[in-house]
Amino acid sequence: MLSAALLIATSLQAQTPAPTAPAQEPAPVAATPEERIAAAAERAAAAAERAAEASARAAEAAERAVGIAAGATPAKPADADAAAAAAAAAKKKEEWDIVVGLGLISLTGNASTLTFSGLASASRTTEHWIYGVKAFGNYGRSRPPEVSGEEAESQLVALNAGVELRGDRRFTKMLSGYLLAGALTDHVGSVESRTSGEGGLGVLWWDEKSKDERESYLRTDLAFRYARETRFQYYPSRMDLPDVDLGGPRFGVAFRYGITKEVLLKEDAEVLLSVIGDSRVLANSQTQLSVGLTESLSLGVSFLVKHDSKPPEGKVSTDTALAFNLEVAL
Repeated sequence: MLSAALLIATSLQAQTPAPTAPAQEPAPVAATPEERIAAAAERAAAAAERAAEASARAAEAAERAVGIAAGATPAKPADADAAAAAAAAAKKKEEWDIVVGLGLISLTGNASTLTFSGLASASRTTEHWIYGVKAFGNYGRSRPPEVSGEEAESQLVALNAGVELRGDRRFTKMLSGYLLAGALTDHVGSVESRTSGEGGLGVLWWDEKSKDERESYLRTDLAFRYARETRFQYYPSRMDLPDVDLGGPRFGVAFRYGITKEVLLKEDAEVLLSVIGDSRVLANSQTQLSVGLTESLSLGVSFLVKHDSKPPEGKVSTDTALAFNLEVAL
């Protein structure tokens, strides 16, 4: 019986599978010296790249700190373009701005008329000074229709010219002091010469240019002017006339307004109240509408009114002139 039990136990043990030991991970293969050197070099390159980025950020922060300490903000690309445009505009503003205008009327046939007019102006603006020069001239002859025959002599209807120089010293952007000198002659008006000197204050109320390039400008003057006027009657008969002096306060205004980019309205007016000798009032007004044809060429129509409360003997007190001019900006 015991033998039989031992035999059965041995048979069952043989049929039961023996427990297996847990699988062990393979031991890592040791890296070669070449692989270790390459990995170290890669880590060193990454560290150098991070150090370069940190150095660049530090330099940028230092630049911003310097700008803040100097009271300026770092310029962005758009700000740099705007600054360049402003510098170019300032440079152009300091150059001479020259305008030349010409007008001509010629009629032939039953009546004969030839009228020529010319004008020129130049101005230059710097940080502290404003310089200006103006000149004009008119010449005209006419033969009325009641004078028959081609050989009939025409009559002189216009012969005058003048020049004016002005220099402004800018105290502020708005206020300036100026000196002005001028001379003119008008043979038809019996003025042989009129030389004048003036000193006063100019107030620039605004000088703007909108985004669509329309101009807007207003300046007023308050000054004292003295002038010496020598008189001589040229027509109809030559005769010497007494000379006169002028002196007193002068009020002036210069206005510009751009209706559009191409259309500009101009107004120049002045009033002189003479308190030297007999009281006398001189007033001038010139209104002009200028239309730009090209960038440098424009067509203008102007209306001039000149009033003298005490003109030379035999002359009327008010003259008017309507003119068309072709202007060229140089």
